[in-house]
Amino acid sequence: MRLAAVDLGATSGRVMAGTVGPGRLDLEEVRRFPNGGVRVAGATGSTLHWDVLGLYREMLAGLGDAGAVAGVGIDSWAVDYGLLDADGRLLGNPVHYRDSRTAGVAEFVHRTIPARELFAVTGLQELPFNTLYQLVSEGDRLAAAEKMLLIPDLLGYWLTGSVGAERTNASTTQLYDVRERTWAGDLAERAGIPARLLPPLREPGERIGTLLPQLAEELGKPQLPVIAVGSHDTASAVAAVPAEPGTNFAYISSGTWSLVGLELDEPRLGAAALAANFTNETGVDGKIRFLRNVMGLWVLTETLRTWATRGEPAELATVLAEAAAAPPLAAVVDLDAPEFLPPGDMPARIAAACRRTGQRPPESRGALVRCIVDSLALAYRRAVRQAAQVTGRPVDAVHLVGGGARNDLLCRLTADACGVPVLAGPVEAAALGNVLVQARALGADLPDLAAMRRLIRETQPLRRYVPGGGNWAAAEARLSGAGVVA
Repeated sequence: MRLAAVDLGATSGRVMAGTVGPGRLDLEEVRRFPNGGVRVAGATGSTLHWDVLGLYREMLAGLGDAGAVAGVGIDSWAVDYGLLDADGRLLGNPVHYRDSRTAGVAEFVHRTIPARELFAVTGLQELPFNTLYQLVSEGDRLAAAEKMLLIPDLLGYWLTGSVGAERTNASTTQLYDVRERTWAGDLAERAGIPARLLPPLREPGERIGTLLPQLAEELGKPQLPVIAVGSHDTASAVAAVPAEPGTNFAYISSGTWSLVGLELDEPRLGAAALAANFTNETGVDGKIRFLRNVMGLWVLTETLRTWATRGEPAELATVLAEAAAAPPLAAVVDLDAPEFLPPGDMPARIAAACRRTGQRPPESRGALVRCIVDSLALAYRRAVRQAAQVTGRPVDAVHLVGGGARNDLLCRLTADACGVPVLAGPVEAAALGNVLVQARALGADLPDLAAMRRLIRETQPLRRYVPGGGNWAAAEARLSGAGVVA
């Protein structure tokens, strides 16, 4: 069975063709394209948007290039959305979560709905760009909107004409009741968001519809089914974590963002989870992704971009080799600090953060990249240990999937920092999870997550890293003294 997976990340998108059969799981990249924010000036300032029409165009081109496929599924980053009017037309290009429009909105909402109450219902980590806060920032513009569609649902709507919200992504909005598994319509209304905006919910594996006739004719794909997968890319990635049944594993889905946590059967909504700023998101087959968002490889990507704009481009492989040779843990920073969220000059921000915490800023490219990777491994250590502490569940191994699994230095340092083995791979975990959910929906013998993960272990290259040395406790103490919880 050959299937198309549309996998959209914050910095790049791809259309993959996956082939699934007994003992077989192959993935072929059909089309890859850049993604990112587009800043547009207006009367009251500039706004950072997504080029969603460009993504749609690239997705259609990729589907055309994919040849004969039995189905298609779409996953992407979370929280961002498009608004439709009563005639189903898009009301403006979706705004990027890194835009500053939500500054101060959370504090405004908390005057009506305290953070503790929000967490008790939604189980969501407090982040300034949560969908709830983005919608509140729309103000009077909501009056013209009939429905809110998250990015994969919007693209699925354009393919099929069917309006809905896939559950794993809906659970990231801070508008979803994680225990009742439905929209928190009353909470939305109290925040000033009309409940009519919240579309019907769908399960991963549910058929959204088939291609609209005109698209089917243009692409030469009559009656092609569009399947709702784990449309939050992390949900698809976690479905592809190659864990053995019964093991106490943590996962890190490492890309532009890193999502670090545990897979649970029930949400954790107590004071300890709230204080640790963990989130409870729905996963494939009703699992709970108990995790924390960590800034991830964004800071490294922006560092390379900054150097390139100065006319000093650097190859990733080269600076990682220089970083591997640099002194370990010479300087570490809190990558989750607010200054690292927006685009900009990351080397300057890292230097400033080092000075604020009494550390000498990195003086070479290799030292700067080593600071970023050390700091990321340290953030992974904090998140894994806090997840284990809050849940009372020990962690025996960490599965690191996504683009970060290619980064040998990051994988090695993560094993050192966490003090447990790291199993790296698969790299294209989100696309693989996307394909596996589609395959099951279309009749493949993959009855549960255990079967999907067994197929991953049997077919995908994986690497194992054992913990080594490093004074990670001392590095943690440096950040603890600067106000970062260790």
